[in-house]
Amino acid sequence: MTVRADLVVRDLAEAATLATGPIPRSGAAMSELGRIPDAALAADAGRIVWVGRERDLARAVRRRPGARTVAGNGGTLLPGFVDAHTHLLFAGDRAAELPWKAAGASYAEIARRGGGIASTVRATRRASDEELVRAALGRLRRMAAWGTTSLEVKSGYALSHAGELRLLRLVPRLAARSGLRLVPTYLGAHAVPPELDGRAGPYVDRIVRATLPEVARRGLARFCDVFCEPGFFSVGEADRILRRARSLGLGLKLHADEFVRSGGARLAARLGATSAEHLLATTAGDRERLARAGVIAVLLPLTAASAAPPRQSPARELVDAGAPVALGTDCSPNTWVEGMPGVLAAAVHTGRLSPAEAVTAATVNAAAAIGLSDAGTLRPGAPADFSVFPIPSADRLGYRFDVRPTVVYRQGKPISPP
Repeated sequence: MTVRADLVVRDLAEAATLATGPIPRSGAAMSELGRIPDAALAADAGRIVWVGRERDLARAVRRRPGARTVAGNGGTLLPGFVDAHTHLLFAGDRAAELPWKAAGASYAEIARRGGGIASTVRATRRASDEELVRAALGRLRRMAAWGTTSLEVKSGYALSHAGELRLLRLVPRLAARSGLRLVPTYLGAHAVPPELDGRAGPYVDRIVRATLPEVARRGLARFCDVFCEPGFFSVGEADRILRRARSLGLGLKLHADEFVRSGGARLAARLGATSAEHLLATTAGDRERLARAGVIAVLLPLTAASAAPPRQSPARELVDAGAPVALGTDCSPNTWVEGMPGVLAAAVHTGRLSPAEAVTAATVNAAAAIGLSDAGTLRPGAPADFSVFPIPSADRLGYRFDVRPTVVYRQGKPISPP
């Protein structure tokens, strides 16, 4: 059967399609990339219609008049990256904290000095909508230039009822102006607002009784997340917030066990959360609990490297425990990372994933972690979201930190570099 196409990509050394296998993938399945040598791809009206060997292209595909042809120049075709964890909407930066980090100050110590989340909250509250959108658009365009076509966007830098709703309302505007696919997550429980002087109880009450119902009523977020860590929100407080979110139809995420074993990973497993994120302090038993519950472990290896003191991402241990693993940049003022290729390389070099496992973690598994069933794969019917990298194999992504794609397409249209 011949299909029609308005876009053809050819002259490829390899395509990593990730088109078959379970989603999310765990264990040995994380190494299955669905590779096609000497590959070509055809798309029509923004959707993939055919992927296969280039020698079969002429028989399988009929080009429409004026169809675009993209030359891969012997590169590797990959699905657009899916960034499973970002804090994209913020103002200002935290460059002034770098000497403190270099001197060994912990996250909590920096917060006590007036830095950390509270510093970003002050800057974000002062910024106008247009200032926030303009700054976030710059980040999104640079992310796209590195091959990202879909990503999660967490709120969490307003820490008030009206402020968090404001941040979430900006996400559709960012999606429309960037052309990227954005999935909003409500993270009002990122920290206790400074004006409450550490009293989490009244803020949790407000989240549960007022903000979460409003987020759900307006359809402003797909997920609810909580920063479950000493000094932020306890297991009991996180449990209360997430159970309320689930009753309102929101998916569940959890910042868990980033600095100490807080019980967050165990809570994520008990609640059957979609994902548990960070996980630097998880134990072997908790990793097994996550695997049994099918919770996706979203890891942020460059955040681990930038922590004080630096930590090693437990990627290998989680894969070996049977948990599905996904990757994210953690793009934020604390860890300002925009390029997913560097995240994949860090996952290989410091987290001890194989290159193939890292590709899976940055595509189909990351898509599953943010609730996208048709992203992170190259198969007929999926959006034509893809990149061509100037490398002979997908395995080179884990080797190089700085490799950029030569072309990036979202829904069959090129995304211009910034």
